[in-house]
Amino acid sequence: MEKLIIEIGKSEDHYGAYAVNCSGVYGAGNTVEEAKTNVLDGLRLLIESRKKEELPDILKNEYEIVYKFDTQSFLKYFENIFSKTALEKITGINQKQIHHYASGLKIPRPAQRKKIENALHGFGKELLSVEL
Repeated sequence: MEKLIIEIGKSEDHYGAYAVNCSGVYGAGNTVEEAKTNVLDGLRLLIESRKKEELPDILKNEYEIVYKFDTQSFLKYFENIFSKTALEKITGINQKQIHHYASGLKIPRPAQRKKIENALHGFGKELLSVEL
């Protein structure tokens, strides 16, 4: 199954979303949630407005949607779920640095972004192994 990659990023006044690997799929909103909803509406309209043979190849078969965030947008979107203390514990990156990334004062190097991503994926795998 192919992955439809939706990139979400923050600008000065809104969040934007677009499909990296499929032209014609765009959205925006005041929040990440609004941008996600808007881009999915755009995707639905694209699919409904074209014949199957006119669709981009990725949309002709089954696909899964993957959201790719810039670091600032991710940290702002999940700030009520992951405290800076929790993120420090999960990632090993100190809270002050995480604050700088979340506020946009600093942009993490690729290695730091990968460190955050790997730590979150590891945490997710741990959660998936839990039974209550």
